Amino acid sequence: MKRILVCLLMIAFVGISGCVEMNSPMQQVKNESLNTSSGGMSFPAYLAAPTATGKSPGVVLIHSFYGLEPGYLTLVNKFAGAGFVVIAPKWQTFNSSPSDEVVGQLIKDSETYLKSRDDVDINNLGLTGFCAGGRYTMLFLPQMDFKSGVAFYGFPYSGGFANETKPADHIYQLKAPMLMIHGSYDQFSKISDIYQYATELNASNKYFELKVYQGQPHGFMVQNGTMSQSFPAKDDLADDELFQQDSESIVDCSGLHI
Repeated sequence: MKRILVCLLMIAFVGISGCVEMNSPMQQVKNESLNTSSGGMSFPAYLAAPTATGKSPGVVLIHSFYGLEPGYLTLVNKFAGAGFVVIAPKWQTFNSSPSDEVVGQLIKDSETYLKSRDDVDINNLGLTGFCAGGRYTMLFLPQMDFKSGVAFYGFPYSGGFANETKPADHIYQLKAPMLMIHGSYDQFSKISDIYQYATELNASNKYFELKVYQGQPHGFMVQNGTMSQSFPAKDDLADDELFQQDSESIVDCSGLHI
């Protein structure tokens, strides 16, 4: 059972700016619940970080419409064990369907919090999200200064809860590389939309990578509140050929297990 999820994040978050050693064991992790101030409100958040000294890449993780479920806490801890400082704010604290402006400001303020920490490499910050969080990743990665982003089953042509701006409308602003992870049987965010979005990104000469899991439905990472045991990460699907097209964006994940 090999290396897929954290490996993909490593490729996106670290591989762009330089490789890291992947054959070492997962690091010890410290975690805590905290509050992030944003827009005059205090949002609860979950944070996990390696216990080792030194600076690590930072990640803002945006959960799905179903809240910061235990499965996302598991993912945050796993990412921290792989060497990231990760903050996951509860963006639905005051409204289950907040405006894009509210969520965008919370993402910015979470990024600012990471930059304030002594253990974070402020020049190596990434954004990732799932479902609605995947849409927010697609929407705000072009508008903010993250180094890269990973969108899990996002919605490139959705205006969100209030029919606001579509992520595809911001393709022209995208500078950071983006990795999209999707299931071919996604019943809510159709794979055809992802292929269309990828076509538009390509036509605009924007760097992206796309990983599609055949047969997987929407939300395949976290199901029934917990990290899915049927997720392809439990299978040997992450071949050594994965992302071999550019040596500068490759991370050797052959030794990473989750």
